[in-house]
Amino acid sequence: MDKMRQAADAAMGDDGQDRYDEVGIARGYVNAAGLIEPIDETARRRIYDAMASGLESPNSPLPPVCVFSTGKSYNVTLLIPNLYQWKLRPDDYALAPADGGGFYEGQIAPSDEQITLPADLACGYYRLTLRADDALWHTSVIISPGRCFARPADERLWGMCVQLYTLRSANDWGIGDFGALKEALYETARRGGAFVGVNPLHALYPAVPENASPYSPSSRTALNVAYIDVEAVAEFQTSESAIAWWKSADVQNERQRLRQTDSVDYAAVMTLKMTALRLAWQSFDDPLRKQAFRRFLAERGEAIIRQAEFDALHYALTQSQENAWGWPVWPEAYRRHDSETVRRFAESHDDDVRFYAWLQWLAHQQLSECFTLSRRLGMAVGLYGDLAVGVAEGGVQTWCDKTLYRMKASVGAPPDPLGPQGQNWGLPPMDPHVLRQRAYRPFIEVLRANMRYFGALRIDHVMSLLRLWWVPYGENADAGGYVAYPLDDLLAILTLESQRHRCVVIGEDLGIVPPEIVQKLRDAGVYSYKVLYFEKEGVGFRPPERYLPQSMATPTTHDLPTLVGYWQKGDLRLGESLGIYPDAEVLAALNEARDDDKRALEAMLLEYGFLAKPLPPGAMTDELNVALHRFIASTSSQFVGLQPEDWLRVETPVNVPGTSDQYLNWRRRLPATLASAFESPLGQRLLEAVQRGREGRMLDAAVRTNPGETHK
Repeated sequence: MDKMRQAADAAMGDDGQDRYDEVGIARGYVNAAGLIEPIDETARRRIYDAMASGLESPNSPLPPVCVFSTGKSYNVTLLIPNLYQWKLRPDDYALAPADGGGFYEGQIAPSDEQITLPADLACGYYRLTLRADDALWHTSVIISPGRCFARPADERLWGMCVQLYTLRSANDWGIGDFGALKEALYETARRGGAFVGVNPLHALYPAVPENASPYSPSSRTALNVAYIDVEAVAEFQTSESAIAWWKSADVQNERQRLRQTDSVDYAAVMTLKMTALRLAWQSFDDPLRKQAFRRFLAERGEAIIRQAEFDALHYALTQSQENAWGWPVWPEAYRRHDSETVRRFAESHDDDVRFYAWLQWLAHQQLSECFTLSRRLGMAVGLYGDLAVGVAEGGVQTWCDKTLYRMKASVGAPPDPLGPQGQNWGLPPMDPHVLRQRAYRPFIEVLRANMRYFGALRIDHVMSLLRLWWVPYGENADAGGYVAYPLDDLLAILTLESQRHRCVVIGEDLGIVPPEIVQKLRDAGVYSYKVLYFEKEGVGFRPPERYLPQSMATPTTHDLPTLVGYWQKGDLRLGESLGIYPDAEVLAALNEARDDDKRALEAMLLEYGFLAKPLPPGAMTDELNVALHRFIASTSSQFVGLQPEDWLRVETPVNVPGTSDQYLNWRRRLPATLASAFESPLGQRLLEAVQRGREGRMLDAAVRTNPGETHK
């Protein structure tokens, strides 16, 4: 304890303030047991060192950004009082000019400490300029609507949540693609579904396709080109060389082999797709399509070119370097995107760079077509996307911006009962101080890129708006600490972009949720994420009428066992075989807890009349599957998301958290098409149960007479 106190004293500045506190590094946190857990001072120091170079601020009378909620006073506090003239105008960075229109200007006296902006400013982005003699200073002003976009409260919507790569379709090449997504939209819409949810579609690594986790992307503003439906590409359809290649026996045999696999063979799939797309690129000569491609490059700016240069360079280096997984292990001359060596490479490989930019254009074009189709089909939400919490260490966004992304740390989660050592996700965090200095533009760009094609967006680990667990580089997760983020500002921007894109926001708020964020998320119109397995009240499960209306309810997720796996304890047996549990005692406790949960869940289903009689012990039955779907569909949650795995009786998970090489994560394919899932006898019963539940016919005659108070 004395050593911890000495370390804390050493961290104190001359003014008696803890410099770690000043930059938002927490002294402790409330753990899963509800107890205060102190953060080691060594960890705080190393976290401080990881962000220190981003803490300097320019000498300006203006803060770097001012964020306000509509209807409040818009007072900009001056950091250096003086005599200034000021001018406010809509910002060119805005998605569209703010409705306030025109310029506002005024003058402030030396005694004034604030600029009071017009009270009738419309929500949007503005640029405030100060002038004193020949000096100019600028800041961004953001006016937020205060709440995210929401669907009408009387809608009770359901949809299917899929891992896109797992889908099978009539024309897939061994991986689900945008063509399969169109089929999923058709099949779901014709049965009354309001949306199809997908895993993050962020750009991964065409040169190293086995790095397949959608939650460890290279970029969150570009797309994964593995999802391109090659047969839908115009140049592939018309290229003589592509057609000849496609018709060859070897290619057809390889495609058929890939279609029949139980898991995605990413390396073989990308070899086939990239060969086809290279041939198609050679026939890219239609004037109208070339014009559209140029327009895409102009609209998306430098980010798409950097993405293309990274992908082209990455591929070239993998041909000569055994393990070129990312830029940190590239030759030194290539580790900076703006180096002279990279510039010369881009010039000498211009065709390759343009090819990778073209792939981005194709991916954006096809995803846009999916979104348009969902609207044409009359789906209330359409596409429901997923935003990963960060980007990987060796990808394009960290390659281009080593100031924003702090490379001496990574994010994760503190220890808890299910992960005694904590979690280290290997994702370098954005520095909150640099983010603010840049007027939050990187955050805005990520939101815009991910709301563009979606009617709803899930924010993975939404607590990152308040805090992130930083792990010093090279340390285990239990040696980390929490760093604070500007929650109010980030929420304000989230609501603004949500309204502009008419995109519902769903926050993945599982795990340890700090009380200070719960009400703020709710007030901002962010929907909560309710997973059946975790919705407990005391020793039992939460009744359906007590689910929060402002939420999405789902039986399970990609990180959890399927319904069959959960009921039959397949996940526990798998975890034991993979060596996840530290000892037999932990596994025995998990088995006992699962038995308790199954009994409590069965009691709830019987009480509400979703099950007619007690279940025989053992395997998941169709009757239980239907009852569980009826239960989740009957909840008060406005949205219900279902998984095709549970309609196809899949037991194995798509991902096992805490594993890497031990299990083929992000690869397991569905055993049949989504149409087959809907059309099977079980699928018909599940569909009827879901529709009954969503239509509000929640309780049978067997329901208890006093179900209790509902959430307000």
